[in-house]
Order: sequence, then structure tokens, then C-alpha cells
Amino acid sequence: MRIVKLTKETADHILENLLKRSPTQYGEQEATVAEIIAQVRKDKDEALFRYTKKFDGATIDAGSIQVTDEEIAQAYEEVDPSLLDVIRKALVNIRDYHEKQKQNSWFDSTPQGTILGQKVTPMSRVGVYVPGGKAVYPSSVLMNVMPAKVAGVEEIIMTTPCNAKGKVNPAVLTAAREAGVDKIYKLGGAQAIAALAYGTESIPKVDKIVGPGNIFVALAKKAVYGNVSIDSIAGPSEILVLADESANPRYVAADLLSQAEHDELASAILITTSQKLAEEVSKEVDGFLNVLSRKAIMEKSLENFGYILVAENQEDAIKTANDIASEHLEIVMENPFEVMTKIKNAGAIFLGEYSCEPLGDYFAGPNHILPTNGTSKFFSPLSVDDFVKKSSIIYYSKEALEKIHKDIEQFAASEQLTAHANSIAVRFED
Repeated sequence: MRIVKLTKETADHILENLLKRSPTQYGEQEATVAEIIAQVRKDKDEALFRYTKKFDGATIDAGSIQVTDEEIAQAYEEVDPSLLDVIRKALVNIRDYHEKQKQNSWFDSTPQGTILGQKVTPMSRVGVYVPGGKAVYPSSVLMNVMPAKVAGVEEIIMTTPCNAKGKVNPAVLTAAREAGVDKIYKLGGAQAIAALAYGTESIPKVDKIVGPGNIFVALAKKAVYGNVSIDSIAGPSEILVLADESANPRYVAADLLSQAEHDELASAILITTSQKLAEEVSKEVDGFLNVLSRKAIMEKSLENFGYILVAENQEDAIKTANDIASEHLEIVMENPFEVMTKIKNAGAIFLGEYSCEPLGDYFAGPNHILPTNGTSKFFSPLSVDDFVKKSSIIYYSKEALEKIHKDIEQFAASEQLTAHANSIAVRFED
């Protein structure tokens, strides 16, 4: 991996380079996505069958687009029983973590005759997109579905690509059944997002679409936002490791590659105050590349978006980490908890040398669907909050309103909204 001295200039260059990975930078794909969405809105199921044949090589129709109970039963026979056991253990951890995020409706009454409150209501139907391109992700099924289940969503629809024979990965299907998905459709890409957003003869329209995907999925979610809600427009995976001389270089190298293997646009960055650690990590990365699969993907990722930055001091390292605002941030330092208090921007924060990123991807419980491309400055991980709506509750008795009606009338008059003022005033006419 390249080793670079951290300066303001190098930090600015890296930030600019990372932004090239944003879904907003792909105009050519945006036009393709717009055409797919338009066709699905126009031809509905027919367009879905056509695009599935074109992109996935599978022939599906109205009778086979939905995964059947028999197919799910077959998946249970095919999946490794030990993997199913792990899925069930992870599901418990994920559910328990998200249970702590639940909010209840609340009401506050006063002796003056007022009641103010907030009503929390689960969404009726949500769509979960599970990718199936370069890898299969039963873990994403659990991470998308469990907060929706905890929130109390009435119906959860899942779409995921099938192979050329019309079959969905058995681990994905079993994870979906274990998590409580109501309906599963063999559908991927931008066409799946369009179907969930607008509805077709086979696919019901949803209120919100969640889940990561490739650039076409990300751009499709961006295009349909407003007609439905979405969680975020996810970019490629990324990891940033903050480390000092106490860090184990072999562990750090392994963690950097854990994200570089996702795809060629993934980002893996180490910021350290130790030149010695920087050189040792670079050497360990080279060693791992020679023995791990997906070598070509990792090499391309590191060539384009991989950096080892050597900072003069811890303050500069932390500032740069906050500027980059990485999806995953590992703190491998002598005092990780102290450093954590200085971190403002990160999707998920991992503390200490045994809290590696894959722990969060699969098992610990916190959600692995996280803000990318610097958006952790204003976005949060997927949570129960993403699957509920909040309504304000207002009640005033006549006596309570009478005490303040002139104040409201004056406020409305100052904005020249006489009908607003009149709505209050008519209640107290002589």
C-alpha cells in the first residue's frame, strides 16, 4: 500500500478522490436507470420479466416471480446447518440491540386544560433490497429486516436477484424466513427498486425502501425518493483505522483488506502516528494479497482508494478521521475509549484490537447498513427509527385557548394571514 505523509494538501487530495465514488458522480448510469424506471412504470410486470432475462439470464413470469414456501423449504435442506445456527445466533443479537431503540408514544397533560404529545406509528409496508451480485449477503437480510420487525412494520417485502435458473441463494432465503420476511421476489437491480416504488401487477407498492446495492440500485433509490421514502443512497464500502505504535500490524492489514474485497471502489485507509507501523502494515497487506481470494478486486481498490497516512500527532490524525467521516472506523490505540470521545463523524466505531469490523458486519448486533461517502456527518446507521412515523398530538380546552387566543391572532396578523387569525377569533365572538 502507498504510504503518504499526512498534510493539509494530501488530506484535501484524498477527500476529493474519495468523493469520486459518490453515486451522484455517475451521469451515464443515471440515464440508464431513468429509462428502466420509466419502462417499469409503463409496462409493469412485463418490464420486470424483460429486464430479469436481460440482466440475470433468468426467465420468470407472474407464476414464478415470488419465492414459494416449497423453495424456502428446499433452501433449508441445502443450507449448511452450522451456518443456519450462526444466523439464528446473530439474529438474536441484532434483535436485542434494536429493541433498545424502540420509542413509545407519549402525552403530557397540564391542569390548564392542554394535552401535548407524540404518537409513534410503524409503517404499513416496507421493501427490503438484498444485493446478489459479486457476493451473497444473508447478513444484510438480518440487518434490514430486524429493525423493521422490532418497529412493528405490518408487512415486509424483500427483493433479491436470482441466478439464470431462477434460483435464489439458500442462505439468503433461510435468513429471510428466520427474520420474518412476509414475501420474497426474485428481482434485482434498478427494476426492483422501481417495482417497489410504484407497484406492478405482482409487486405491491411500499412506503419505504431500504438496503444497499450497486450503483444502479443506489441511483434508482435516489430517483424514486419522494414517491417513497428511502434509508440512504449507499456508496461503496469503506474502512478507516486509527492506530498508534501499540497496534498489531497484521491485525490492521487484515482489517483494511476486509473492506477492500467488497469491490474496486471500496476505500481502505490507515492513519497512524508511527512510520514503523505504516511500513509493517504495508508489508502485511502484500503478504495477505498473495493468499486471499478476490485478489484482483482488492488490488484495484487499494490502487485507487487505499492509503496509509502518517500523521505528526494524534490530533491531526483524529481531525482527518473526522473530515473523512468513514463508514467504519476502528480505533486501535492505547486509549481507544478516550480517542472515541473525540470522534464526531463515523457510521460505526470499533474499539480495541479485538473489535474488528467483521464483528459488526455479522454478529455483534448494531446495524451494518451505515452512511458512506462522508455522509456520517449528517446520517445515522439504519435503525428502528427508520421504520416508524411520528405524529404530533395537540389538545386545548376552550378555557386553555381563551387565555392565549389574542397572542395567536397577533402572530397571524403579523404574517398577514388573516384567515389564520380568524380561525382563532371566531371561537370567541360575542
